Amino acid sequence: MSFVTVTDVWQRYGDRSIIERVNLDVAEGEFVSIVGASGCGKSTFLRLLLADETPSRGEIRIDGGEPAREPGRERGVVFQRYSVFPHMTVRDNIVAAESFPSGLGRFFGARLRAARDRADKTLDRIGLAHVAKNYPATLSGGMQQRLAIGQALTARPRILLLDEPFGALDPGTRIAMHDFLTELRAETRMTVFMVTHDLSEGFKLGDRVLVFDKTRWDPHMPEAFGATVTYDFDARDGGVPFQHILDNYPRLAAH
Repeated sequence: MSFVTVTDVWQRYGDRSIIERVNLDVAEGEFVSIVGASGCGKSTFLRLLLADETPSRGEIRIDGGEPAREPGRERGVVFQRYSVFPHMTVRDNIVAAESFPSGLGRFFGARLRAARDRADKTLDRIGLAHVAKNYPATLSGGMQQRLAIGQALTARPRILLLDEPFGALDPGTRIAMHDFLTELRAETRMTVFMVTHDLSEGFKLGDRVLVFDKTRWDPHMPEAFGATVTYDFDARDGGVPFQHILDNYPRLAAH
């Protein structure tokens, strides 16, 4: 049964077409990796899923509900650059995420102490309890990204949206974060969409790998046509082998 339903979605900015004719059904709990060349609409599609933008045409429904017109708690998002509050401690970054969208002002006294106790449990879960009183600037890149993911999970979203979440990390930290995300996904079973430029990362983490590309091109009007989903690969055990992709889809491998 489809949990996320994308029906004939187009997005244009003025005369510039970004994506077109996108149709997609995603089951609850699936991990969908999104790859493609730069500028082909991957991040735009993620913003549409977040409801940070409204499609020019078509609609996106979550669990059969009405299309959202603005971001809400059911959608969590993590960007490549660490989207944390630098002026707050690690613990209060988690508390602030819990109080979204009203902010820390809703917590004081006993409520604030209870929120910080819950934040400590989250930090213990993501391996940051020992730096709860630190500020983000004192953390490594991998630790800051753990904090960003912890923030996103605090609101208990039904969908987690990741936009190049590990692109700025060194190789060793990146592998550790892959393991961390895999463990969290096994615990929460939330639905995940991840944009990545790393094809191997997409196949390693995803159940499915979507490729965004343009199928129509006018050399005289390069912005006249948008990208769409050109491939939808099964990346699970028994699915399309990764080397088969590299051997048979050279344009995709070049991405």
